Amino acid sequence: MKVGDKIPSFSLKNEQGEMVNSNDFVGKPMVIYFYPKDDTPGCTKEACAFRDNFEDFTDAGITVFGISADDEASHLAFQQKYRLPFSLLSDTENKVRKKWKVPTDLFGLLPGRVTYAIDEMGKIKHIFKSQLKVEQHVKEALESLV
Repeated sequence: MKVGDKIPSFSLKNEQGEMVNSNDFVGKPMVIYFYPKDDTPGCTKEACAFRDNFEDFTDAGITVFGISADDEASHLAFQQKYRLPFSLLSDTENKVRKKWKVPTDLFGLLPGRVTYAIDEMGKIKHIFKSQLKVEQHVKEALESLV
């Protein structure tokens, strides 16, 4: 996937077990960030950075989704523990991760951490990939869409 590509559509369950279809959000800008695992240090820091800047996203009409391979129960616990105001989607079989060609890190041992900023037309406007600069994902996404 590269800047300018139309995002592949997907349907995944959120932390409440409800299906979320990406096609329902075309017409609005979105940020979709793939992360390795709920409640780990880097992923928690990244999720909390999105939480702490969430008003900036909503003020701009941007929908935020986090995606990992964790199941709905794990997502719900993570969301509640850190008061995350956005949906976390369960890609338990990594089908969406593969469809989007999200790379792995550490010689394939760690799921990649990649944030996609998507415009109203469903096209990728910006991609940011960094396993270590977790808070930078928020800054990059906001700057590219606002």
